[in-house]
Amino acid sequence: MGKSIVGTGADKDGRPGGSSGPVTDPFDALPELAPLRTAAWDGDWAATQAFFAGIDSAEDVSFASGLLAHIGRAEWYLEKAAKALPADPLPRTLLAERYIRIGWEARGGARGEDVSRDQADLFHGWLRKAERLLIEVCAEEPAYAPAWTARLLTARGLELGQSEARRRYDRLSEHHPQDYRAQSQLLQQLCPKWGGSWEAAHGFAQKCTSAAPDGSHAGVLVAEAHIEHWGDLKGAEATEYLRNVSVRNDLRRAAQISVLHPDHRRGWYRIDGHSTFALAFSLGGHLGDAARHFAALGNTASESFWRYLPDWKSRFAQYRTAASATA
Repeated sequence: MGKSIVGTGADKDGRPGGSSGPVTDPFDALPELAPLRTAAWDGDWAATQAFFAGIDSAEDVSFASGLLAHIGRAEWYLEKAAKALPADPLPRTLLAERYIRIGWEARGGARGEDVSRDQADLFHGWLRKAERLLIEVCAEEPAYAPAWTARLLTARGLELGQSEARRRYDRLSEHHPQDYRAQSQLLQQLCPKWGGSWEAAHGFAQKCTSAAPDGSHAGVLVAEAHIEHWGDLKGAEATEYLRNVSVRNDLRRAAQISVLHPDHRRGWYRIDGHSTFALAFSLGGHLGDAARHFAALGNTASESFWRYLPDWKSRFAQYRTAASATA
């Protein structure tokens, strides 16, 4: 599915688990999100609606939508809300996000060739249910960014191709040109594993970064593209890729104008951003650069790209210790 929002510090219902290591569940790492989790556990639509009413940007609505999708069995109360409020885009979008998450869980994290026929059928079935809801919302509310962002996930999962994914992103960016979650989702589509190319992936990341104001989150896309590229390589080629001076300098520039910039807003995406840069610099052996990002994380982390590593929490601890020694 690309980036995961909820970390491993939770059980199948999104309830806190007992794992050690950094805090990876955003509901715990970002306490202001806790009311949304409580509302989902309680099946309380009024509280859910109130939480979203207090969000002041479409980008953060999309973040919270993806987060809620990880709460087990949330579809039960979201289905009731969508039925009760047929003209409201929010419950249908949240329900679609939940259906998408159920579908990706049924598919599993394997490469396409390793996904069984039964898994693929379940996966596509859930995504089609989501897509039907989202088509309605986007037709009624063409500027509603959270629905278009969710449709980038369905486009990828249903293998609708590069052109369709680009079309959906373009429709969203007409109204919300700096929506980081949408950009990150399209970046996944542009990688070779989903039919794209490294030229397209890196080019898109650089374009978004150049177009964004200093301090925005867009620079993290540069790190995401490099990590994805590293993950597609083998052996010594992979080892040397992130050690390359030009890649290191690219990462440094991107970090300086995004999460390390004085104008960077400490929003909900900050843990994702610093975690991604910490990983990229650590894998490249640039521990001095990684140290600033580990320091910003404290005892929190996003598993989104770290989960590419086996036993990632142990590796995270090792890299963090090594980086702190350089500070």
